[in-house]
Amino acid sequence: MLPKFLASKRASILAAALTAGLSAGMTQAAVDEVHFLIPGGAGGGWDGTARGVGEALTKSGLIESASYENLSGGGGGKAIASLIEKADQSHDTLMVNSTPIVIRSLTKVFPQSFRDLTPIAAVIGDYGAFVVPTNSKYMTFQDVVNDYKENPRSVAIAGGSARGSMDHLVAAMAFKAAGGDARKLKYVAYDAGGKAMAGILSGDAHVLSTGFSEAIALAEAGEVRILAITGENRSATAPEVPTLKELGYNATFVNWRGFFAAPGLPDAQADEYADTLAKMYQTDEWSAVRDRNGWTEIFLPRENFVSFLEAQEVEVGNLMRELGFLR
Repeated sequence: MLPKFLASKRASILAAALTAGLSAGMTQAAVDEVHFLIPGGAGGGWDGTARGVGEALTKSGLIESASYENLSGGGGGKAIASLIEKADQSHDTLMVNSTPIVIRSLTKVFPQSFRDLTPIAAVIGDYGAFVVPTNSKYMTFQDVVNDYKENPRSVAIAGGSARGSMDHLVAAMAFKAAGGDARKLKYVAYDAGGKAMAGILSGDAHVLSTGFSEAIALAEAGEVRILAITGENRSATAPEVPTLKELGYNATFVNWRGFFAAPGLPDAQADEYADTLAKMYQTDEWSAVRDRNGWTEIFLPRENFVSFLEAQEVEVGNLMRELGFLR
């Protein structure tokens, strides 16, 4: 499921970034430091995104320094609650988040939503990926589908997020598109991708549903094989990996990742953060981080980000009801 907002070509995305940067009206200001709040543990997609963006911003000189805080718990709700509670003292803080903030708000994992924060910008997109240990019997995604169709409970799918959240949802979409019963999916939830990876290496689960950027890092370390990704087309970062769509399964998905500030942050400071992120796209340091992680560029600042979140809330909610995750 690729939202219409994300179907434009890369050139259009870059043009939008440039336009947003020029229109932000804060180009004369500089951000001294950013404290990145990460709602999950080390090794996950949120962690990698925050640290990658922080690396690009500091090495390019767009900010002077960056610090990082991993605050996991409550499906991401602990970090959201902390940012809201300490709003007055957190004007230097950007919390990374992604599609799960929409999903978990819908499922009432936590009571807050993106409306309780100050949306700054969506920055990147990351496809879903299905990976197995290098010693797995599964050589192709079709092998997994065959076992799943014969006995759905014989295939345990690991994910770095709670039941009914994004890793679970993406896997359910894939097996539904392959003709299986998505409601019978055996999903094993872990707190962040690193622990989920340990789960498939130990044999507690068989296949890992994760972000493509995380899958690339694991594959380069020689720990896993990537069986398929959820993009519309193959990625230049791993051109040997097929898409679900080309395998005959009509399922596509891209997970945005972006940043939120504390509620009540002055508009001028929020615009300054968005403008700084827009400038980041034009740096060599960002290009290096982006290509290393296989990220797709998505820049939706401020009001555009809010409009996108509102539309995704409807789109994802409808899909979750179809799959039985919501009533």
